[in-house]
Amino acid sequence: MSTTPLTLSFAGQQPPIALPQVPGTRGPVGVDMRGLNQSGFCSYDPGFANTAGCQSAISWIDTENSVLLHRGYPVDQLARQCDFLEVAYIMLNGDAPDEASYQTFRETITRHTLVHEQIARMCSGFRRDSHPMALMCALVGALAAFYHDVLDVENPQHRALAATRLLSKMPTIAAMSYKYTIEQPAAYPRNDLSYAGNVLQMLFAIPAEKYVLNPVIEQAMNQILVLHADHGQCASTTTVRAAGSSGANLFACVAAGLASLWGPMHGGANESSMRMLEEIESVDQVPAFLRQAKRDPQAFRRLGFGNSRYRHRDPRADILRETSHRVLAEVGMSDRLLQVAMALEDVALTDPYFVDNGLSPSVDFYTAVILKAMNLPSSMFAVLTAVGRTVGWVAHWNEMHQAPLTIYRPRQIYVGEGYRDYVSRRGERSAELR
Repeated sequence: MSTTPLTLSFAGQQPPIALPQVPGTRGPVGVDMRGLNQSGFCSYDPGFANTAGCQSAISWIDTENSVLLHRGYPVDQLARQCDFLEVAYIMLNGDAPDEASYQTFRETITRHTLVHEQIARMCSGFRRDSHPMALMCALVGALAAFYHDVLDVENPQHRALAATRLLSKMPTIAAMSYKYTIEQPAAYPRNDLSYAGNVLQMLFAIPAEKYVLNPVIEQAMNQILVLHADHGQCASTTTVRAAGSSGANLFACVAAGLASLWGPMHGGANESSMRMLEEIESVDQVPAFLRQAKRDPQAFRRLGFGNSRYRHRDPRADILRETSHRVLAEVGMSDRLLQVAMALEDVALTDPYFVDNGLSPSVDFYTAVILKAMNLPSSMFAVLTAVGRTVGWVAHWNEMHQAPLTIYRPRQIYVGEGYRDYVSRRGERSAELR
């Protein structure tokens, strides 16, 4: 493909504006629109749906062929072959580690899992019925108040240590947020466990009993973390990059990413999926719900079916579908909502309407099923998505610091009032008072 600049001509304006092409390794060729700045025009792209705000070498989504690559590696291979810390190493360093590099990285992460005791005491200032994501936003942002020694974003050593601390402590903070809301003491991390195993231990261990890991559940948690590690320039990642473009520290940027992820159209979709199952209530109500879904497929899509980034299927959902069935075989199907989920899955995978409209169960749906089977409340689903996604946020934050920062400053098309002089109206009676 030619990389000759495109030209844009306006009637009566000379010369034409040159718009250089920006090719990537894969995907569409970009068009550098910055030349419009001198023309009196700007590009208009609501939601930046067709705008590349950066160049990135971290993840690639092939929408046509249902492929997700992390640093070039297919996500299905990573989910089936790697533990989370191996994937984290790949995301941060660009290539798979040898054994020595992996062990050094694992040791580094493991030795930073504890959080300051004052962070634990901060939880007591929140209501017990707080949403765990609210606590996550607060506690992760508060890390900047404890680690002043790593806040110089122009210092590579500071950035590296901040990243290590955040990746290490994220499971601890997530579990702490959960334990507080269920009025149980927070469990300390165990350095002898895997990253996923430690997440489970801190979520479910209680002082009165010895916690024993179930390998099927541990593998499922590992895959959930791996499959949520990154997904290109999604809303939360773009938020992290936007915050980081101002020179903000990593903890502040990831707190911003957490707030974005919480939304029901993003990481909160798995929580919405569980609320949908609760509303259906029983298997015999599934047909009526599906008839309703056919009248409003967009609403159905927001509840854990289909994915706007893939034309056919989400490769992550394929993996978690297999995993969900292994988990359900392990724990049983006595739970009413899990029975509803499997009934929904069966119809969505076979009914021509759902198949033709790309409404197969999404990664959010299967994540919700698996975490429900682990006896976690729906309020924790986005939290665990965030634990996995943190490594992607860190990778993108690091990547943007490898070049001079350019602050995010999108243009707008102003549609408000024109220039007008101010005249006080405070002496007028409101229409409601007349």
